[in-house]
Amino acid sequence: MITRKVPAQRSTPEQLSAFARRCGRIADSRAFDVVIVVVIGANAVVLGVETYPHLGSFRPLLHVLEWIFRVVFVVEIAIRVGAHGRRPQDFFRHGWNVFDFAVIAAAFIPGLHGDSTALRIVRIARVLRLVRFSPGLRTIVTALLRSLPGVGGFLALALVTLYVYGMAGWLIFHDDFPDQYGTIGRAVLTLFVLLSQETLPDLIEQGMSVSQWTLVYYISYVLITANLLLNILIAVIVNSMEEARRLEMSQGLAPGYDHDGDGVPDEVDRIAITQRIDDLRSALAELERELRIDRGTDDDQPRRVRSSG
Repeated sequence: MITRKVPAQRSTPEQLSAFARRCGRIADSRAFDVVIVVVIGANAVVLGVETYPHLGSFRPLLHVLEWIFRVVFVVEIAIRVGAHGRRPQDFFRHGWNVFDFAVIAAAFIPGLHGDSTALRIVRIARVLRLVRFSPGLRTIVTALLRSLPGVGGFLALALVTLYVYGMAGWLIFHDDFPDQYGTIGRAVLTLFVLLSQETLPDLIEQGMSVSQWTLVYYISYVLITANLLLNILIAVIVNSMEEARRLEMSQGLAPGYDHDGDGVPDEVDRIAITQRIDDLRSALAELERELRIDRGTDDDQPRRVRSSG
């Protein structure tokens, strides 16, 4: 699904030439995004078609389409760079812009021609550009990148767990099942495959033939790895998703997104309006409580007067 993206921060309209303003309107338009997404999709289809043998007369047509894709992508980058006016270097301040430029420019590196593997990799990388046109995919990719430190800690804990249980499995089963536990490497590989739990019934059956206590070994391993470690990994990714979502929102607070022309970014306007509505609701609730107290006090006064009479 394509949603309207937040335009990149550029110079003020007064600082831009007519050409730069025209490029900016094109780059920020929905139609421009739709055209680029369609071209990227067509590029992916052509790459898939080229994997089939015996293309015959279609191969020259595919070659022509490849050059059409290159021209369209070069024009796209030129428009996005031209939208920055006299500061084209600002185009490279955004990570996705750098990625787009690198992927498109790589196709023109001398030596990358024909059906070389490097050129195919570059052409496949173009499909990844679809991520920038979808805020949802962009948030997921950002979350995955931000979760790498936490995932690194998770992998370290998982390796320690596999090593400890691998050594324990080697001590218990190396004589009876050398194919699965003959060495620490085989033991760790067996336990790694066990993470899918597909081999759990067979391994439990083998273990029960050695000792009833091996059931404790496998149950504890499954509880620790498949439940505890998996939940830790999910928590790390969910936390990174939340951070990525806040980062995506904070980027929308940058100056330059003021479509109503009041000098305040649109997202700040929305936040301020929401805060004012919450303040009004709190004030109304407090006023209602005070009115109830006053009404109760006024109703009690006649009773006190009558009783005193």
